[in-house]
Amino acid sequence: MGNKIEIYQAADGSTQIEVKFEQDTVWLNRQQIAVLFDRDVKTIGKHINNTFREKELEPNVVVAKFATTTKHGAIKGKTQTIEVEHYNLDVIISLGYRVKSQRGTQFRQWATQKLKELLIKGYTFNQNRLNQLQQTIKIISSAIKEEPLHLQEAKGLLEIISNYTQSFVLLSQFDSQNLKPENLNDNITYEIQYNEAKKAIEELKKQLIKKHEATELFGQEKDNSFAGSLQSIVQTFDGNYLYPTIEEQAAHLLYFVIKNHSFNDGNKRIGAFLFVWFLEKNKCRFKANGELKINDNGLTAIALLVAQSKPEEKDIMIQLIISIISNQS
Repeated sequence: MGNKIEIYQAADGSTQIEVKFEQDTVWLNRQQIAVLFDRDVKTIGKHINNTFREKELEPNVVVAKFATTTKHGAIKGKTQTIEVEHYNLDVIISLGYRVKSQRGTQFRQWATQKLKELLIKGYTFNQNRLNQLQQTIKIISSAIKEEPLHLQEAKGLLEIISNYTQSFVLLSQFDSQNLKPENLNDNITYEIQYNEAKKAIEELKKQLIKKHEATELFGQEKDNSFAGSLQSIVQTFDGNYLYPTIEEQAAHLLYFVIKNHSFNDGNKRIGAFLFVWFLEKNKCRFKANGELKINDNGLTAIALLVAQSKPEEKDIMIQLIISIISNQS
């Protein structure tokens, strides 16, 4: 996506802001954010500083300086070009929660739609690839509307939209008959086993009950489908794994545990737990710089998306999960 300016107008028509689109996200400076949220610049600055101080976001990722032409001096018409800090959609979303502004939600919806439009215009897709992109965004939109979300879960969904837009583009670039990302890790050193997984779930259950976050129903199997799910992940053909990479096995593990509803309670949490456990065991949980590939909010969001998805959307969900893991190395 090249450098592009769009005009955002608030729903009540009271506010108009020039919004910069670049690097697959949107950018506003402090003055623009203050206008957007109807707060003074000092208040916005305080919230931005708190966001970075609490390490919710990394400044070197979400802040950029852009050349801005401003009026300068007493001589009419004289201008000056200066470098002004701008903040991307992640910061804007975070500030929206901090100042509790409805305008933030409206802006996020507008910005997300514009990003989708610009991404579609910026790439040449055949119809199958375009459908994959639209289908992914449709799943996300449906999850937001239909699932009653807690604050952290909602932030996770927004993070998926804003941080992983490039993953949606990658999905749309896959050949329709060979939907596999490149450069996946086939060094599978740990194969998940039923007995070990059950012990891990029991330990998780004890911890959650101690925190009053689960009951005895948590992790109780309804049938034999959980064992079947694990067996399907490690099945082989002619001596080779059917899912031959860490990313593929992890994605199918998360999907099968959640969608097969093998437990009376806790299917999403168990799926997310085993997903992280499997990545950890195969030394694939962290990026090269030591950061988590998927943080708690992002994992919660993915689990919700899988739970909300329809059976015919399985392939697109599996590919979304694989893309997020493989593109966060």
